[in-house]
Amino acid sequence: MAVGPPLVYADQAVSIIRKKDATGFSRDVCAVLLLSNICRAFFWIGSRFEFALLLQSILMILAQLALLYICILYRPRLSPEGLGTSTRLFSFWQWPTYTQHIEFLAGYILCLTILTLIFGRMDVFVQILGYVALGLESTLPIPQLVSNAKLRTLYGFRMTTLVGWVGGDSYKTIYFFMQGSPLQFKVCAIFQLSIDFVIVGQRLWYGSAPPPTVLVGEDDLEQALALAEE
Repeated sequence: MAVGPPLVYADQAVSIIRKKDATGFSRDVCAVLLLSNICRAFFWIGSRFEFALLLQSILMILAQLALLYICILYRPRLSPEGLGTSTRLFSFWQWPTYTQHIEFLAGYILCLTILTLIFGRMDVFVQILGYVALGLESTLPIPQLVSNAKLRTLYGFRMTTLVGWVGGDSYKTIYFFMQGSPLQFKVCAIFQLSIDFVIVGQRLWYGSAPPPTVLVGEDDLEQALALAEE
């Protein structure tokens, strides 16, 4: 439970490094995992669930920080931050540097620390924190699902990661029910597993051929950059 989920992303990281291209893997996956697991660690302070799950969160945070760095280092050539075309509010999670992501996470941890110090003894706050943490985690496959739909291919998204999602989420869903874990864990695990199976359907429907953006030539890239500057 503690070591398996973080290891799922090892092959994904190796694949990105080998190709020197993060195309096909949604960096938002890192955002969801970092935000949810940091929040889950604070949830543990008020609701001492299994220590293995807390250790899993700590290891996952470390793994996603490393994967995030790799994704930024090998970002797609036509990424929104590279072209300056992000349409998100405050360009959320599409910042050009790793430092900006770390600064945001530091602020997020500071806010959770202050809230926990003030409301940490209130059961309502602890339960809400749990639903936020597990609710965020249950949305993990959604950014990848959206990315797959836009590209109409699963190029760059490793089958080992998908198999790890389906197998891991199936296992943890059964584990949560057998261990009598808090309701938040059970509900969110079922939702997350259902999205995993939708992505399996995408894999069968779309395949894994390279998208047009990967095949773009240098002249096209320079033209795209010039248009972005205009």
